[in-house]
Amino acid sequence: MQDYRPTFEKLAVDGVRGLQPYQPGKPMAELARELGLDPSGIIKLASNENPLGPGKKAMEAAQAALAEVHRYPDGSAFTLKQALAAHHRIGAECITLGNGSNDVLVLLAETFLGPGRGAVFSEHAFAVYPIATQAAGAMAQVAPAFLPEAEMPYGHDLQAMRAAVTDATRLVFVANPNNPTGTWVESGQLKDFIASLPAGVIVVVDEAYCEYAEPAGGPDATQWLAEFPNLVVTRTFSKAYGLAGFRVGYALSHPDIADLLNRVRQPFNVNLVAQAAAEAALADQEYIAESVAMNREQRTWLQGELEALGLPVLPSAANFLSFGLGDRAEAINQGLLRRGVILRPVGGYGLPGYLRATVGLPAENQRLIRELSELLAGAA
Repeated sequence: MQDYRPTFEKLAVDGVRGLQPYQPGKPMAELARELGLDPSGIIKLASNENPLGPGKKAMEAAQAALAEVHRYPDGSAFTLKQALAAHHRIGAECITLGNGSNDVLVLLAETFLGPGRGAVFSEHAFAVYPIATQAAGAMAQVAPAFLPEAEMPYGHDLQAMRAAVTDATRLVFVANPNNPTGTWVESGQLKDFIASLPAGVIVVVDEAYCEYAEPAGGPDATQWLAEFPNLVVTRTFSKAYGLAGFRVGYALSHPDIADLLNRVRQPFNVNLVAQAAAEAALADQEYIAESVAMNREQRTWLQGELEALGLPVLPSAANFLSFGLGDRAEAINQGLLRRGVILRPVGGYGLPGYLRATVGLPAENQRLIRELSELLAGAA
């Protein structure tokens, strides 16, 4: 009997064919199933989550909101937008909410990219930029990053990014700090770069890790929104705010850009409980300060311990460190998994000899170093 089923690959739009989906950090439950490990003995340092979890105020707000989950959320998220507007001293009409900042990045691609158009981003930048670009059928205009011997190894080379801009370019993505390297571009350099771009090119400054950035290395691009109508700044509640599971992100932009993004945005893309938790978390800046202080202290300790093991560590202004193991990276990663320690291989970002470790709680960081030291000694 003849098979009338179509070849579904051929039915897909051009940009989706050959697209490799985003690979998140391995969940603890998955590792437990695969290797038969006790879940209570597994630590996950793979996804750059806040190891302290959400703040008390955010959790209380989420619990209270559960009483209304039989209702649809406010599709415009009025109160959360008002809180964000006050926090950033900007009009609510400049805000676009997303199901995580990943959602907002995709909205930007859906709105401004397509066949014959291009997006510029650096080597070793966040994986969603090429995924969203390819899915939209647009060209990925990838600029070479700094060489490993540079002061900011594998970081964004803004001159190379500017040179990659053509008449076809519609979006430029700048992650600051960058994931997975942790590298950053300084305030004056970033502002000059934005000023150099044509008015018809939208520059997206992705500040997912901005709360963790050191003052000297973490410019707040939101302060330039009034000066540059083609600037979009994206933020998230998934990192320092500890709300990764709620999926809340947002973009700040000129109202005309926000209007376009909100035409594409799916209704109710931020759920009722997430809106309540995010609003309460935003008001709890004392908790953010506590999280940032712990990260800074533990990041310094962890970097020192990794370097003491003879491992090169990339400079980081975020809540993670990427360190080099050369051709031992895969074997060491598998060894850590067998010991219940989940890190993030970053070979998919063009850094096959590196692993990325989230800065965890002190006990988690100490365990990572202990397990890593034993594995390295065995490999020597």
